[in-house]
Amino acid sequence: MEYKEIKPCKGLASFIHSYWELKGNEPDRQWERIFPDGCAGLVINVGSTCLTDNGAVNMAFGKTYVVGAMTTFKDSFIDNGTHLLGVCFKPATFDKFYNYASQNELINDTVEFEKINSFSIDKILDNPYKYLNQFFSDRIQNKSNLLESVINDIRTTNGQISIYELSKRNFTTVRQLERYFKKYIGLSPKEYVNIIRFQHALTIIKNSDKDRSLLDIAFECGYYDHAHLTNEIKRHTGLSPSLL
Repeated sequence: MEYKEIKPCKGLASFIHSYWELKGNEPDRQWERIFPDGCAGLVINVGSTCLTDNGAVNMAFGKTYVVGAMTTFKDSFIDNGTHLLGVCFKPATFDKFYNYASQNELINDTVEFEKINSFSIDKILDNPYKYLNQFFSDRIQNKSNLLESVINDIRTTNGQISIYELSKRNFTTVRQLERYFKKYIGLSPKEYVNIIRFQHALTIIKNSDKDRSLLDIAFECGYYDHAHLTNEIKRHTGLSPSLL
């Protein structure tokens, strides 16, 4: 399998994390698992029909799909004819390009986009990244992000911050944060914080020396003990830490 990411143009860097491309090149079919990161996205299928959402959704050639933020892992079936192009939005930026339903209606779902909002299959095949940069540059509706400072606080603390402290730092209420997160990200503030903390722990586990204990990593990442960390990893990935 071939996978690559490309950064968007400078004018879109505040809204789009990356464009990505995935090609299947193995003779044997395989399930590819992705983990939650708190982001929504778009994907267009430019290859053979692709089975995703743990087997629940068939993505057809030429169709564009919106992918909601995830609370747990998701498997896609990759074979030799798979070819997907996608967009990973930064949190709470989907509404900068689309007037769509509240993001909490898309949680863990992959939904076919209506034609008016879909990518042009001919143009994207001709020059995908140039087309995507132009497509989104033409669609920006407003540049303010109500949750930008809140998200920055969560990320700089690696998810080790209480929702009450977040509301206090950002001069708002817990209830208001709940409303904004559900509408613009889809997740509750607590779910998003837990995902960022999980992602931080995942990075440490993958990059740590094998002699480093799981208990040590758990304490560094703000978990009660190694069992708490193990349970969170299993919930988000379906795997034990030793299999990551």
